[in-house]
Amino acid sequence: MRSFRRHPLLAPALLCALLLLVARPADAVGVGDGDGIGDSSGLSTQVAQLYEDAALATQQYEAGRQEAEVRRAQAEQAQALLDGERREIAGLHDDLGRMARAQYRTGGALPVAAQLILADSPDALMRGQHVLAQANLALADSVGRSRRAEARFAADEEKAKAAWQALEKRNTELAAVKDTIERKLEEARGQLQGQAEASVAAGSCRGSVRLDQPKRSFTQPWVAPVETYELSAGFGSGGDRWANRHTGQDFAVPIGTPVRAVGAGRVVSVSCGGAFGIEIVIRHPGGYYTQYAHLAAVAVDQGERVDTGQWIGQSGTTGNSTGPHLHFEVRVTPQMGSAVDPVPWLAARGVPLA
Repeated sequence: MRSFRRHPLLAPALLCALLLLVARPADAVGVGDGDGIGDSSGLSTQVAQLYEDAALATQQYEAGRQEAEVRRAQAEQAQALLDGERREIAGLHDDLGRMARAQYRTGGALPVAAQLILADSPDALMRGQHVLAQANLALADSVGRSRRAEARFAADEEKAKAAWQALEKRNTELAAVKDTIERKLEEARGQLQGQAEASVAAGSCRGSVRLDQPKRSFTQPWVAPVETYELSAGFGSGGDRWANRHTGQDFAVPIGTPVRAVGAGRVVSVSCGGAFGIEIVIRHPGGYYTQYAHLAAVAVDQGERVDTGQWIGQSGTTGNSTGPHLHFEVRVTPQMGSAVDPVPWLAARGVPLA
């Protein structure tokens, strides 16, 4: 399955923009209650915009979720370091306690006269006292350093925990925005499909709807007909809904998904009705034709020249269709019955499908 490119983590300004989009009423994009091309145009545009917004919101939510996981791991690491330092301090305190108890049992220290008697020499006595003093200083210094490290690790833990909790809060907001956009998109998709079915039943297309496609340059002359997809029925497969064998490759995509011209060419036909529902056929240099069927809306007119990757319509489930998908064919003539397997055809042009 192909997926959208990952974007940077959502900035607060973009989150506000998405919240404003969610709050926008449906009629703000030109969807009305009457009939006509104006309504179709507004609905197609709304679906295309919501499609992009939903993809962006999903990307930002996933990016935020991943960053929250990183922050959570950092907080756990800081907690582990803090726990280790506290265990070290506890051990040092135990050592100090043992020394204090030993001094208490001996009355604090041996009398100087006794130390002189027991010592091998005055030098030995001085050396022993010096070693004891150094040991006390070293232990006290270790306790001080551990206390400072404990304070530092505690501060790091608090910062990591605060960052993690802030991200979790923002991700909760993003999830709500994402759910609202997806709900609006689902509603708009249903309306778009209803208009498409009415057009097919009447045998007359509503007319092309120009979609505001994001600017993107394609470095290759050929692309897949949709950007995000799952492959379903393949070329030559059997089924109760086909008189013979399946003549194309199906791409399982939601209603309203932007459909792209796989290569540059000229639109030779745009039609509504019949088994293919709403369909477009494009002629490419070299004599091959590509067909895009079961659409919900078209964005080009017959005779129009198109570029590689240009949005030519939106997927649907019109005609002889069991569910939302794009039926894609490669033909040697404009008519049905001249199809070749599109998967190796695209692969030979640098577009492997997976």
